[in-house]
Amino acid sequence: MASTLTTDAAGPMRTGGLSRLLENRNVLGGLFLLPAAVILLLFLTYPLGLGVWLGFTDTQIGRSGIFIGLENYEYLWSDSVFWLSVFNTVLYTVAASALKFALGLWLALILNERLPFKAFFRAIVLLPWVVPTVLSAIAFWWIYDAQFSILSWSLIKLGIIDTPINFLGDPNLARASVIAANVWRGIPFVAITLLAGLQTIPPSLYEAAMLDGANSWQRLRHVTLPMLTPIIAVVMTFSVLFTFTDFQLIYVLTRGGPVNATHLMATLSFQRAIPGGHLGEGAAIAIAMIPFLLAAILFSYFGLQRRKWQQGGRD
Repeated sequence: MASTLTTDAAGPMRTGGLSRLLENRNVLGGLFLLPAAVILLLFLTYPLGLGVWLGFTDTQIGRSGIFIGLENYEYLWSDSVFWLSVFNTVLYTVAASALKFALGLWLALILNERLPFKAFFRAIVLLPWVVPTVLSAIAFWWIYDAQFSILSWSLIKLGIIDTPINFLGDPNLARASVIAANVWRGIPFVAITLLAGLQTIPPSLYEAAMLDGANSWQRLRHVTLPMLTPIIAVVMTFSVLFTFTDFQLIYVLTRGGPVNATHLMATLSFQRAIPGGHLGEGAAIAIAMIPFLLAAILFSYFGLQRRKWQQGGRD
């Protein structure tokens, strides 16, 4: 009888404790996040850890490697192609991100005005972002084609040039061409996100600025940009990350050519690891990208998201 009473008393206690535990918002939030955490652990953390390990081995396709320490990184340190890919990646990221921000902000300001068919134009702006990257790259490959380029044909018809331009055959033109393709694809993301931020700015701030005699440039500088700073921080962080790790656009358009002029770290890593068969070296190149990505994230966190900037003030 006593044991029955003890069991019956412990049952409600355990049930009540479980109920109180589930009512705890932190515990409940952790339970909801658990499936996502498991997926990230399996499909993100494990591949990242495996990539780090491979970077310290001489693994090749079809042959398991042995631990060789920093030999892959020592080889890359003296590899001129690797350093050229670093230069290309930084140039590609800085130029494309700056152009996407400037053109995206300009487009967002236009779409924020009272325009006829504004909803239609907003939908059209999203098309470059919605179209699969490979299809966009194939379209630009035709636009830049040395023989059948629509750009060269148009310029010839206008009398500006006499012969077709080999956009993807000249190193400098190839760099500019892939940057232009990336900008075209990335502008919608920046524009729509900044447009959402513009619509959260109270109109009373612009009215007060106009009463103080501020012109359009002064309203942009002292009202719009300070109020958009948190959104700009997030947008530019993602823009830099997406651009720095770009692979599909470059690989379809140029495969890193001509003479490695458009090789990014991502495409060089793939070339060395898969077609080249040197998985350890390719993994080392991919791991070498991490410090640059962390620098971009830290710049956003400690620079663009400073509290006084968010409030429109100065440090």
